[in-house]
Amino acid sequence: MKKRCFWVNNDPLYIKYHDNEWGVPVYDDDKLFEFLILETFQAGLSWITILKKRENFRKAFDNFDYKKIAKYSDGKYEELLQDAGIIRNKLKIKATITNAQAFMKIQEEFGTFSKYIWGFTNGKQIINKFEKREEVPATTELSDAISKDLKKRGFKFVGSTVIYAHMQATGMVNDHTTDCFRYHEV
Repeated sequence: MKKRCFWVNNDPLYIKYHDNEWGVPVYDDDKLFEFLILETFQAGLSWITILKKRENFRKAFDNFDYKKIAKYSDGKYEELLQDAGIIRNKLKIKATITNAQAFMKIQEEFGTFSKYIWGFTNGKQIINKFEKREEVPATTELSDAISKDLKKRGFKFVGSTVIYAHMQATGMVNDHTTDCFRYHEV
């Protein structure tokens, strides 16, 4: 049996996410934005809750198309508040629209959001060597710095914990524990 990170339970969705996505470096702006939305909605909730609603989010938010989301009307906002398939948090929905607009401003400035975000690590994955659950941080000085910069640029719901989770999900850091079979694969 394969040894996985401590946080993976027996849910097939969780296993598939861990084995195929989590910690794999993402350089595609569309995918980076998708994870940003999902991490925003995850704040204060469990990741499995978000994973189970991921396809509902995809449908509700036009396949995570930030160009469309940036132009959402008040009517679309009200429609999202009624969508039982997603997390109906007024502030998080508003933040998603605001963040789509800010995301595009970063693209204008840097060419791509990927260049901007990966610039914080000089384009390289940070490889940690955590052996135990207790060693894996919720935030780092780097996630603090990225969070601060994103907030300065108008982003909402991008606290350091959300940003560190985003860094883990998109492979900016390899936080698979050293005994996990994926540690050497990503």
